[in-house]
Amino acid sequence: MNTERFAAQFPQMQWDAATSSWIVPHQSLLEIALFLKTDPEFRMDLLSNVAGVDWLSSKEKVRGEDGKPVERERPGYLEVVYHFYSVSAKQGPIVLRCRTDGRATPILPSITPLYRSAEFQEREIYDLYGIVFSGHPDLRRILMWDEFEDFPMRKDYVSPDDYEWEPTPHDDVLERARQHRREEERRRA
Repeated sequence: MNTERFAAQFPQMQWDAATSSWIVPHQSLLEIALFLKTDPEFRMDLLSNVAGVDWLSSKEKVRGEDGKPVERERPGYLEVVYHFYSVSAKQGPIVLRCRTDGRATPILPSITPLYRSAEFQEREIYDLYGIVFSGHPDLRRILMWDEFEDFPMRKDYVSPDDYEWEPTPHDDVLERARQHRREEERRRA
């Protein structure tokens, strides 16, 4: 697999050695995924995993104009990570990471038209992180109910305190087990 040719073909990508992945601008995601799938050398015919990631804002050290280290605020963003493999060529993975333009209105292109395996995974990311996949054939909630108004996998999500506890038949089983344990302990004593 000629990753140098891949990098030269798409100079807008950045290699991240820390995660062994390519950071891809969202404007180029479909073009790059199509290349990986159709290029005879790569033949990435399997998209095995699509995952959402929430990066909160943080401070990073960069070199200032005078060459001295300066701390600056790096705004938070959401990211989608794609793992591609070639079953026919027995190679991979190639990992692409695509970042949103921010947290307020996160939109990325859907790769479901290229890889059908992305359909439910993109729906799950939409449901849990709120990333809208433009061009998705059926983008709707898959885990949360339709009236749910938030995205529970985001790091800024606050769990509601308004649920009511209701006993279940399982609670009876647990209570009988506790009672049995107490009786056994009394018998041994």
